[in-house]
This record gives sequence, structure tokens and C-alpha cells, in this order.
Amino acid sequence: MTSIAAVLEGRDLISMRDFTRDELLAFLDEAERFEDFERPIMAGKIMGSLFFEPSTRTHLSFTSAVQRLGGTTLGFADARVSSTAKGESLADTIRMVENYCDIILIRHHLEGAARLAAESSNLPVVNAGDGTNQHPTQTLLDLYTIRQKRGRLDNLKIAFVGDLKYSRTVHSLIETLTHFDNEIFLISPTSLRIPSEFLEDLDARGTVYSEDEDFFSLSSDVDIIYTTRIQEERFPDPIEYEKVKNAYRIDLETMLRVGTEVTLMHPLPRVNEIATDLDDYPGAAYFDQARNGVTVRKAVLCMLLGIDRD
Repeated sequence: MTSIAAVLEGRDLISMRDFTRDELLAFLDEAERFEDFERPIMAGKIMGSLFFEPSTRTHLSFTSAVQRLGGTTLGFADARVSSTAKGESLADTIRMVENYCDIILIRHHLEGAARLAAESSNLPVVNAGDGTNQHPTQTLLDLYTIRQKRGRLDNLKIAFVGDLKYSRTVHSLIETLTHFDNEIFLISPTSLRIPSEFLEDLDARGTVYSEDEDFFSLSSDVDIIYTTRIQEERFPDPIEYEKVKNAYRIDLETMLRVGTEVTLMHPLPRVNEIATDLDDYPGAAYFDQARNGVTVRKAVLCMLLGIDRD
């Protein structure tokens, strides 16, 4: 590992705010070394996987990453089978689990739960998504995909479309992009605009950005469109969800109006916001993002555990 990568050993991965630009690049550089890499370098290591909220890609890609490197996992994908259903506190659950594993992965519906888990454990803790707050490994695989598709992380025009209020993937990525020099377009219904604290971060960093409701207000030379589903489960009022659930629907005709050179990203799952006729669109990158998740998470686990690929 590089000297920067070595400094990450034993660290928690809770929020993108905890890492410098150089540390983020170290994650990405190390991930490149894990492309198609499968050797049992994690043999004897156990990942505790605690999912208090549903997941497909994150849960399975982490499990795949561990198993492809010879490690094992334990835990649960349904909080109802854990002792929290009996009233056990999250802090106590973490203190128990750390006796059985070497690194802890947690997804929780409450913001700040991952930070509490990290404060309750002596092991490295990885945030797999806490409420509407952060999803740092998704951000790392998004950055990895952007660099893979566009060849750089600076001097890009990046549009975020859809639910910018509740999307933790958007929050994490926008926060991280302040380390780089890009122009950002924020396209959403008024009720789903990005929270003001993220705009304050953009202002503080001098990032050029704009807000609009109209999808076609995008710059004609936009490089990346990052769209998200409208997250029904985050809405306190079902009526408000019904008003915006189909606010944006991108299909092949739409993308051809924007341009064939645009990279289209989505953290998945999709509902109505990306039509299936885009799956063969040259710039469609959302399934590549899912595949890159395994590569990036291999690197994350090994770096935090201090395991050198070589």
C-alpha cells in the first residue's frame, strides 16, 4: 500500500467529511488493484454485517467482496431477528458483535446510527447507509465509476436529478465532490430540493452550482447525469409522495435530446425514473456502478483491516 493508504488502517468509514482528497484518491487507486483479483488474503477474517434496513446491492456486494477474498461473514439482514427486537440498545448490540468479528458493517434507518456504532466499538466500522445522511462506500464506487468512464474527477459538469432531499447517495457524493473542481446542476421538485447545509458546503468551497426544476435546463455540454428514485419510504405524508413520484422519467428519447456522450448514473434500485430502453444506451453506467461495488468494497475492507493485496 502507499503511505497514505497505510494511514487508513483501523479507521472507521462513517462520513465522507472524515477524509481528505488524497485519502479518497488512495481508496480509488487501491481499488484499481482489486479489479478481477481473487485470492484468499482475508482468510481468517470475519465481517459482522448488521442490516437494520433493507438492501440488495450493498449487502450482497460486501458479502461477495469478503467471500472472493477468502473471508467469512456473520450477522443479519433483518433487524427483527436480532435482540434489538427485544429492546437491546444499538450500543449494546455493537459491543456484543465486536466479540465475534474483525470489522463491522452497519445499515440503519436512523441518521447518526453508524457514528454511534463506531463510538461503541474498538473495531473498524463501515457505514452502509444511515437514514438520509450518508452512504460512503456508494460514494467511493460512484467516484470510481466516474473516473473509469470520464477519465478524471475534475473539470466535469455533473447534474443530479430527482430526490435530492432524502437521497443519502446524493448527499455523500455532492459533499465529496467539493474536493474537486466541477460544476454542479441540481434538478428536483421544489419540495425535494437539497437541504441547505449542503449548499452551504458548496458555497464554502467555491463550487459553481445551480438549482432548477426543469430537466432540460441542463447545460448542453453536461458530462454526467446522476438520477435517483423518489424514495416513498422517506416521506412522512403519502399524499406528498403521490405529487412527485413521477416528477422525472428519463428514456432513450430524452437522453438523445441531451446527447449521446453523457454518462448516465443511478445508485439503484430504479422505479420509473429510468426506462429500460436506456439499458443499451452507450452512456448507461448504472449496472457498471453495481459491478464496481464489489471491486471498491474489496479494497475498502482490506485497507481498513490493514491487509496488503501483495
